[in-house]
Amino acid sequence: MKIGILQTGHSPDDFKEKLGDYGQMFTKLLAGHDFDFQIWSVVDNEFPDDVGQADGWLITGSKHGAYEPHDWIPPLEEFIRETRDDGRPMIGVCFGHQIIAQALGGKVEKFAGGWSVGRTEYELEGNRVALNAWHQDQVVERPEGAQVIGSSDFCENAALLYGDSIWTIQPHPEFNHDFIDGLIKTRGKGVVPDHQLQEASALLDAPIDNATVADRMAAFFKENRKKERP
Repeated sequence: MKIGILQTGHSPDDFKEKLGDYGQMFTKLLAGHDFDFQIWSVVDNEFPDDVGQADGWLITGSKHGAYEPHDWIPPLEEFIRETRDDGRPMIGVCFGHQIIAQALGGKVEKFAGGWSVGRTEYELEGNRVALNAWHQDQVVERPEGAQVIGSSDFCENAALLYGDSIWTIQPHPEFNHDFIDGLIKTRGKGVVPDHQLQEASALLDAPIDNATVADRMAAFFKENRKKERP
């Protein structure tokens, strides 16, 4: 099964070589599930020709806001709607979660409650999981028909399901603690409140459920591959 990864941002240059760019993080996360991958850097206006170029699609995180006026965002939103109409499975993570919601009629904005960074616990599809978060933007209004399948006290719409073909999540199953440590030391300073950075640093050795969520993502892709598309 071929998974197309739509890369909507780049990891910081300070540790990209060691920890990988965003697309590479997902190929590593989903390794061992018998997928083939191709990465399109849509943030650099590199787009697939059509939704049929992969069996399933994954949209990465980004430092950008879904509501920002970048020239690559409208075609990405159109691609999302085309994928939805085709019935091909699609997963979105963080920015991917947000841009899918926006493209399908929801609303994304900077959350008045501030930031979520580091290890955070969520209720996800009936299970308690811990994942790394790094966001201030949130989906504050869900698109019509979107079902909440994950949430936390801080983030009501932390994971959404659209029918049976689109699954999205706000936190980062692709981020390990080394990456969060790097963000704390680079992008966090002067942006995220110091006390939150300190709290995130204190949890860098605590267990997270990246592998569990990766298995769920892989199963979602494989389940949907078996279904006939319109």
